Amino acid sequence: MQDSVLSLTNVDKNYGKFKAVDDVSISIPKGSIYGFLGPNGAGKTTTLRMILEIIKPSSGEISVLGHSSALDVRNRIGYLPEEKGLYKKMKVWAIIQYFAMLKGMEKQAAKDRAWELLEKYGLKDFAESKVEALSKGMGQKVQVLSAVAHNPELVILDEPFSGLDPVNQTVLEDLINDLSDNGQTVIFSTHVMQHAERLCDHILLIAKGRKIFDGTIGEAKATIPRRVILETNDNIETLKNIDGVNGIDPFEVEDGELSAKQWQVQIAEQVNPQAILKTCFEQNISLNRFKFTEPTLHDVFVHLVGDDAKEAEFR
Repeated sequence: MQDSVLSLTNVDKNYGKFKAVDDVSISIPKGSIYGFLGPNGAGKTTTLRMILEIIKPSSGEISVLGHSSALDVRNRIGYLPEEKGLYKKMKVWAIIQYFAMLKGMEKQAAKDRAWELLEKYGLKDFAESKVEALSKGMGQKVQVLSAVAHNPELVILDEPFSGLDPVNQTVLEDLINDLSDNGQTVIFSTHVMQHAERLCDHILLIAKGRKIFDGTIGEAKATIPRRVILETNDNIETLKNIDGVNGIDPFEVEDGELSAKQWQVQIAEQVNPQAILKTCFEQNISLNRFKFTEPTLHDVFVHLVGDDAKEAEFR
């Protein structure tokens, strides 16, 4: 079993009568990429700030890299806050060097590391530019590089993809994978499910401050049924006789209307979707459409979070 680099036990955060975080317990394995997912205002940032001891929990226990306070191991942690900002008059390489030195790196080593990162992640041509000359996306990348320049064991990124175009989102995904490949643990918060689905080993789904789900992507997808979508004018009652078919329901199309010709057939994990297609052929059921889809993380999120999921901004 992998060592835990971070654990929360029954953590609450109250602001008067308002419960921003409500009884959250998690354990994050070393070397994992762990996503904090939830709608805006779900409690993700509050939880991250408690982990870093920017704010203190109202109750519960937090352990970071084996210590009860993140302040004791601050130089072993890299942090990108939700509210981002850089010193605009500094040169790009110099600001990365500066933040690395704040975390204990020697001056020349920090400078070498800054240039190494800028070259690797496509910003070498801007190294001598002042921060104020950068686009919003490039500034975001510089701040991410500043957060990881000192090779922290634990990296915490709060909404790191915000403001990045698709190309730079891919660069950031590559950076996160590189950190994990190097044995570093990465936690990032997001309300964009696609990033989590591509990157994460484990996820925490949180809504209204409460933990809704904590586990792997595969375990998350297993919480909702697999399904086959059919479109036909024929009677499909005979499909209910197939072992592992758990239900047949009208399929809700994108415009919200129900069509009697479209159905979703819920199937158990062990059922091969081709068995549905084979039975349709054998029973002379004429199909206009046959589609099997594995659940996406977006589907899981909507299923588990319910009405609160409507607050999220999916892209």
